[in-house]
Amino acid sequence: MGTLDAIDRKLLAELQAEGRVTNVDLASRVGLTAPPCLRRVRALEEEGVIRGYHADLDPSKLGYAITVFAMVSLRSQAEEDLRGFEEHMRSLPEVRECHMLNGEIDFILKIVSHDLQSFQEFLTSKLTPAPNVASVKTSLTIRTAKNEPGVPLG
Repeated sequence: MGTLDAIDRKLLAELQAEGRVTNVDLASRVGLTAPPCLRRVRALEEEGVIRGYHADLDPSKLGYAITVFAMVSLRSQAEEDLRGFEEHMRSLPEVRECHMLNGEIDFILKIVSHDLQSFQEFLTSKLTPAPNVASVKTSLTIRTAKNEPGVPLG
């Protein structure tokens, strides 16, 4: 996509803050009428700048009391092995994020679990024995001071 202008950036900021805003309200907030606002939003969606719209769910209210970050080292960093690990992580619903890193650790995962016992079971039955996993180091989240998805658009 070409360069985003100030209106596009404002549209993105508003949608990132409130994905369910109506097109009429959104247009009003950014100083457009509804039809060009909708065209701009559709263009941003088609270009892949807007990847989707999601509800922000509270894990604890859905029975997921703990969040764990796991640092995973693999035995092999061959591309086929990396892709195999990523594919396996995509198949595990408890794994909410999977990022490849540079340095000593190959991947960092964000994992949600109902409780410590169910996390331990996940760790020993699904993560540690996964193909090509050499080691897993985990850290339990004590509290979250900031959880802001998206990117800064200010």
